[in-house]
Amino acid sequence: CVAGIENLPCELQRNFQLMRELDQRTEDKKAEIDSLAAEYIESVKNMLPEQRVEHLKKIQNAYSKCKEYSDDKVQLAMQTYEMVDKHIRRLDADLARFEADLKDKLEGSDFENSGSQNLKKGRSQKDKRGSRGRGRRTSEEDTPKKKKLKGGSEFADTILSVHPSDVLDMPVDPNEPTYCLCHQVSYGEMIGCDNPDCPIEWFHFACVDLTTKPKGKWFCPRCVQERKKKK
Repeated sequence: CVAGIENLPCELQRNFQLMRELDQRTEDKKAEIDSLAAEYIESVKNMLPEQRVEHLKKIQNAYSKCKEYSDDKVQLAMQTYEMVDKHIRRLDADLARFEADLKDKLEGSDFENSGSQNLKKGRSQKDKRGSRGRGRRTSEEDTPKKKKLKGGSEFADTILSVHPSDVLDMPVDPNEPTYCLCHQVSYGEMIGCDNPDCPIEWFHFACVDLTTKPKGKWFCPRCVQERKKKK
C-alpha cells in the first residue's frame, strides 16, 4: 500500500496533464467552430445547396469532436477519483487493522503484567506459609493493581476511542461513493464480496458481523440468498 501511495503523485500528475491536453483540444475545436460559423454566415448566400450541407457537416463534426474530448475528460476525472478513493479505503483498512493490533497488544500486555504479579504473589505467600507453619491472609491492599504501559496509556485511549460512528458523524463529500448494506461511505476495515455481479461489492466488517477476514471466498448476505434461490 505504501508503494502504491508513493506512485500516486506521479499518476495524478499524468492524469491532470492529459486533462489539460483535452481542455486545449476542446478550446482549439471551439475556435474552429467559431471560424466555420463566421465563414458560413458570410458566404451562405453565394453557396450551392450541396456546399451548404457540406459546410454544416464540418461544423457538426467539430461539435462531435468537442463532445468526445469532454466525455474523455469526464471519464479520466472519474478514474482519478476512483484511484484516490481506492488508496483512501486501503489506508482506512490498514488503520483499522493497526488499531486492532494495538488493542490486542495492550490487552495482552496488561494480562501478562497482571498474571506475573499474581504468580509472584502466590509464590511469596506459599513461602511464608511454609516457613515455621505460619501464614497470613492478604488484605485488599496486597492485591496487585493492573499496570499500564509506560507512556502508552493516553496514546492507546486516544487511538482506540475512534469508532465507526465517529466517522459517520464527519462531513461527507456528496460525491463520495457509498457502500455496504448501510449505504454509508467507506471507513474502517471492509471486505469485498467474491460474487463478480454483486451490486454492492464492499461491506463494513461490523455490518456483516465480521471481526476478522474469513478464509477462502466470502459472499455477502444478499448474494448468499440469491445463490440459495438458484439452487
